[in-house]
Amino acid sequence: MIFIKKHETEFGAILALCDEELIGKKFSEGERELDLNSYSGFYTGEKIDEAAAAEIVSQTKIYSANVVGKRSVGIFLKQKLVKKENVKKISDVPFVQVYNVSEL
Repeated sequence: MIFIKKHETEFGAILALCDEELIGKKFSEGERELDLNSYSGFYTGEKIDEAAAAEIVSQTKIYSANVVGKRSVGIFLKQKLVKKENVKKISDVPFVQVYNVSEL
């Protein structure tokens, strides 16, 4: 399952997606940190399966997105919203940030 949350703005939605099992955890590697405990409220919206999350992503005008976890990042890769080389990892946890500034 995936947590997905839409934060609406005047420019479109800020989407937050995170694989369910990562919420409440903190990952560190060197000076980099992925804190899904302190920021769990940003991600914990609706808990849905991958197909439903993919449908929401495909139908949303995305202004920006914060995506964490293999399944969540996989949705963005399959929909060609990000390239594999733009996906980063901390402690083997993939994540990506997407920004759409073309309409500003």
